[in-house]
Amino acid sequence: YINNIGLLIIDEEHKFGVRHKEKIKRFKIGVDVLSLSATPIPRSMNLALSGIYSISMLQTPPRLRLPINTRVEYYSNEVIKEAIDFETGRGGQVFFVHNDITSIKNVVHRISRLCSDLCVEFIHGQEPPAKIEKTMSLFVSGKIDVLVCTSIIESGIDVPNANCIIINNSHLFGLSQLYQMRGRVGRGVLQAYAYLLVPRGMRLS
Repeated sequence: YINNIGLLIIDEEHKFGVRHKEKIKRFKIGVDVLSLSATPIPRSMNLALSGIYSISMLQTPPRLRLPINTRVEYYSNEVIKEAIDFETGRGGQVFFVHNDITSIKNVVHRISRLCSDLCVEFIHGQEPPAKIEKTMSLFVSGKIDVLVCTSIIESGIDVPNANCIIINNSHLFGLSQLYQMRGRVGRGVLQAYAYLLVPRGMRLS
């Protein structure tokens, strides 16, 4: 069937490297390629602005969807507690992204001390799949208030009741990763919040 290909659609384009995309396009000369991404990709944007690519932007959000309120903050217990208390106070849930499995349990204990009345659990990619599935099921069903996790939640998770994400050490992530993780919240009709935390004193470009 590959000889009859006329249109190639590449979804989640930011997950493919340049060599991957060029190799796919070589399957057939003259194939039309449609690349889709919700994440800004510097190289693709440059090619579009220079006229090599043609680009279309969908700027109309889904009905009733609000833009995510994004804040860059220095790490502090006060900011974390305020964000978690606000979200859980209106009946919502929180993602707390900490991309270091060696210290993720310490973060769980810290948040549990800050918010002693809440249920705080964690997941990361090196746990058994059955445990990850069970924890996510509890989170989706609303039985976990704060889910401390690695970037494992970057794609494919839709929890309409989770409308706050706190990303620790956000300076260590790429732009596309931040966009993807921020997109885990704001899936419902409530205003969503994303807190990008950086170490105190750090200078950002």
